[in-house]
Amino acid sequence: MSFFDKLKQGLSKTKINFSFKKVDEELLEELEEKLIMADVGFDTTEEIISSLREKIKKQNIKETEDVKNILREEICKIFDDLDQNLHIERKPAVILMVGVNGSGKTTSIGKIANKYRNQGKKVIVAAGDTFRAAAVEQLEVWANRANCMLVKGKENQDPSSVIFDACKRAKEENADILICDTAGRLQNKKNLMDELEKMKKVIDRELPDSSKEILLVVDGSTGQNAISQLKAFKETTGITGLVLTKLDGTAKGGIIIRLAKEEKVPVKFIGVGEQIDDMENFNSRDFINAII
Repeated sequence: MSFFDKLKQGLSKTKINFSFKKVDEELLEELEEKLIMADVGFDTTEEIISSLREKIKKQNIKETEDVKNILREEICKIFDDLDQNLHIERKPAVILMVGVNGSGKTTSIGKIANKYRNQGKKVIVAAGDTFRAAAVEQLEVWANRANCMLVKGKENQDPSSVIFDACKRAKEENADILICDTAGRLQNKKNLMDELEKMKKVIDRELPDSSKEILLVVDGSTGQNAISQLKAFKETTGITGLVLTKLDGTAKGGIIIRLAKEEKVPVKFIGVGEQIDDMENFNSRDFINAII
């Protein structure tokens, strides 16, 4: 299967099909319901439908195919307003990965590391989640698969000291990219959020001139919870982008339209499977064509 086919399959629950053949208010109502059901959110849906209604009237549109094209354009505009490129120009570029446990953070790190290794870049992975031995072990498996160096500490070691060691190693090894794992901190655990802030300060101090990205990993099936997760992490770290994972046919990918529109955070990567190469840079056109 091509990546696009996997994407279409993974977004099957978000598919927006029209059962009405006539372009009228009933069609717009059906469309509104489908967007809300796909987790696009009430306010964002209202705005899309309102703009759609206006254009149908203005352009005197009679064909449902033309309505689909305008809908694609409207959603494209939401994504086009945001910078979807990953900035790793100044090396060693740092990608700090954050997200709650179970979101697919560790596997995403392995897949992103593999992606850049295949492009000939030297990638180092830092095991910053020192609170769970299993997290370090799992990351080690993925780092080996991606053929990357892993920097790890002892169990329960201060995570910031592991990040410090990793920054030092990245400079010594002349690495292109350093990808840092962090604990699966829940937004109500203040000490963990403080720890994340500390790690960020270490990176800024040790690699002041490097490119930096802070990516929040969001499980595609999380739905509305993704909003509260993003708000909490944004407050602490200033998220630069999202990684959408677990698009396995049960997920409603519409949530990222809402996150892009209401929270102004771009999607940088999208994962559609369990294999090491099932991760791609987010392409808004492909995403929209997969759902409409």
